[in-house]
Amino acid sequence: MRFFRIGEKVVSQEKLFDALTDILSDREAGATQEETARAHGVQRSFVSFLESLGEIRRGARIALVGFPVANADEVKRLAEEHAVDFVLVFSQAERESIESGSAGEVFNRLLETLATLREYDVIILMASDWRIELIERILGREIVGIPLGHTPLREDVTVDIAELEQVISGVRSARASRRRTGRVSKAFREAAELAGRWTPSKK
Repeated sequence: MRFFRIGEKVVSQEKLFDALTDILSDREAGATQEETARAHGVQRSFVSFLESLGEIRRGARIALVGFPVANADEVKRLAEEHAVDFVLVFSQAERESIESGSAGEVFNRLLETLATLREYDVIILMASDWRIELIERILGREIVGIPLGHTPLREDVTVDIAELEQVISGVRSARASRRRTGRVSKAFREAAELAGRWTPSKK
């Protein structure tokens, strides 16, 4: 635990971080700035200042999905740099590890993931040509497809990072933001956990 001595005051860094997390969580859940300020005993302008201070970007809610990707770590780093909301990218080896699990478990993960992806404005999908068309029909959402080859695709493909960056930048600049609701925010909070459940088991 880190403490700061400021004149006669001793300030706890952990207590401060906890308070900021609670304020931002309330806003993410749909509370107004005024409601959040009252709940935490601060001024509305302080809540607004926090949001401005920590803002990374505005615009469409973007999901990035790709498989099988040879440079998955590089793709994930790029997505993080651009604050992509949901990232699910894995290699062929990881894909095979996932597919080796029970059929019921894999099917349930797939359904949960598809349901989560419906909450996003744009989905950037890197996969075989047939899978891009299929997922677009299933989701009925705007899909920006980056074909990695013809189906069936069973070997890793290296994604062109420069091209992917252009796609992400283009999507961000082309789409207007959509008003958040508590329901959508709840889905976003679950997204990280959901992506983690696709992580292949270690043998």
